[in-house]
Amino acid sequence: MLAIMGFLMVFLFMYLIMTKKLSALIALMIIPAVFAVLTGHAGDLGEMSLEGITSLAPTGIMLLFAILYFGIMIDAGLFDPIVNRILKAVKGDPTKIVMGTAALALVVSLDGDGTTSYMITVSAFFPLYQRLKINPLILPAIAVMSVSLTNMVPWGGPTARAAAALNVDVGDVFVPLIPTMIGGAIWIFFTAFIMGRREKKRLGVVTFDDAEQRTLQQQAATVDASLKRPRLLWVNFALTVLLMFGLIKGIMPLPVLFMLAFAVAITINYPNLKQQKERIADHAGNVLAVVSLVFAAGIFTGILSGTKMVDAMANSLISVIPDAWGPAFSIIVAVTSLPFTFFMSNDAYYFGVLPILAEAAASYGFSATEIARASLLGQPVHLLSPLVPATYLLVGMSKVDFGEFQRFTILWATGTAFAVIAVAIVTGIIF
Repeated sequence: MLAIMGFLMVFLFMYLIMTKKLSALIALMIIPAVFAVLTGHAGDLGEMSLEGITSLAPTGIMLLFAILYFGIMIDAGLFDPIVNRILKAVKGDPTKIVMGTAALALVVSLDGDGTTSYMITVSAFFPLYQRLKINPLILPAIAVMSVSLTNMVPWGGPTARAAAALNVDVGDVFVPLIPTMIGGAIWIFFTAFIMGRREKKRLGVVTFDDAEQRTLQQQAATVDASLKRPRLLWVNFALTVLLMFGLIKGIMPLPVLFMLAFAVAITINYPNLKQQKERIADHAGNVLAVVSLVFAAGIFTGILSGTKMVDAMANSLISVIPDAWGPAFSIIVAVTSLPFTFFMSNDAYYFGVLPILAEAAASYGFSATEIARASLLGQPVHLLSPLVPATYLLVGMSKVDFGEFQRFTILWATGTAFAVIAVAIVTGIIF
């Protein structure tokens, strides 16, 4: 009976958010509370919820300051030289332009915000694609695959959701993924090379004069020039490198790292208190949207675990899985994450389905951390889903039809996902 209630809760949660009858934020709080009462745990509702919220507090804090930190870096112009250098390097060669698209998208999407990444990448390269008459579907295809890869950073969303849903340390999930992400980046450059070579054979190479080159660079600017801090470029770069070094080495917990890095970054770049308030306010929308979701997830996971519904659901799932599949359960999770995350939102998958899969996987000897990593590997296909708002921005800015974009990109994105899964298997991070 408990398993049936658990599956019913998950189904109702996914139905309500996928049909847009409730937002994920509200559904994460209301639905589990109702089912806690229905299963006879009304007296423990507050305690279970608070336990779940407390366990996710470090993840929420880390996301808050990570978003603010990278927002400050974009405002200050840390990525501007990269944009300008790539635009100068690609010139009028379609192969270089497509590979340059991948390079820029991979770098700027390290901030974890797909919307910002699409704005910077498309603004920089759309005029080039138009000028050379390169297939317009290539620009959003390369951008979406690149963003899906770097979307695995802890402050990008899916990793934080997976860690929150399974109550594991986000650093333990992410750091071993770095070689896999590097392997995925190499694959994306290879894909971009193939696409670019085809266009070069079809179109040839175009030469730009200096005036046209300057015009293209001006069109790539997406941030108010008054906010940029070109004199502090190397200081900001050094600070970001130190932050990444500390993150990989685990010098201190991620929340503390990002809190200190943000404090230094905003003080150096915007010492005026009024400017600091303006910068924080400007990024508050992104912060609130992500962090509030994490704390709401605390109620969902706290009740799911506290009522023992997740255990009952896992046991019922194990009973129908052939024993021969057990040793490959993490690979099954990785492969099925492609359709799961395409047909449902990240919230529905990570908070509704993943905890059940993780409990089932535990019986075969897989840790929650390994399953969390496996669940992230389908992101290249997920971002093609019509459930992802940022993808509509990408398609709109690229001036292409959404359906044509999906048809053109789906096989390339699936290939990217399987390449990432292959690297993950070779490096042993999901076994």
